[in-house]
Amino acid sequence: MKRKEKAKSIIEEFKKFVMRGNVIDMAVGVIIGGAFSTIVTSLVNKIFMPLINWIVFACTGGTGISLITVLNGEKYLLEDGSVNAKCIFIDWGNFIQAVINFAIIAVILFTILKLFTTLRKSIYHKKIEEEKAAAEKKSEEERIAKEKEKELERKIEEQKEELRLSQLKQTELLQEIKVLLEKK
Repeated sequence: MKRKEKAKSIIEEFKKFVMRGNVIDMAVGVIIGGAFSTIVTSLVNKIFMPLINWIVFACTGGTGISLITVLNGEKYLLEDGSVNAKCIFIDWGNFIQAVINFAIIAVILFTILKLFTTLRKSIYHKKIEEEKAAAEKKSEEERIAKEKEKELERKIEEQKEELRLSQLKQTELLQEIKVLLEKK
């Protein structure tokens, strides 16, 4: 019974792990990276390397240079055009292709990351500016509300003073009327 529960627990954990956003994003990145690598390899093998070979051929006066260095003295190619299995060699062409592949991928990734970082910064700065504007608007609204409150308090005090003065005048008038009535 415990084994089944433990297996279910592990399966549930694995499901949670796989369904997290960053794991799925990483998987998509790996797939896109593989496809991108194929494109770059094709670009290097079919376009850049022939151009490099043509430039080398032109620079050496038509003799060219061998991009294969044989280390043990055996012939590199057999008469049927296949590679000699006994030949030990360094394939400089493959190395150059790998370096060019790496350089192209590095430049493109750097450019993409730079654009992404710039975009993220601009969005972040825009958000900060919006928050500052909202805070300034709120503080301005609070300042206006305080001014209105002070104005209302001042008017209330004026009205209280007017009421007090009015009551004083009424009291004085009542006393004058009382005095006049007493005189009659």
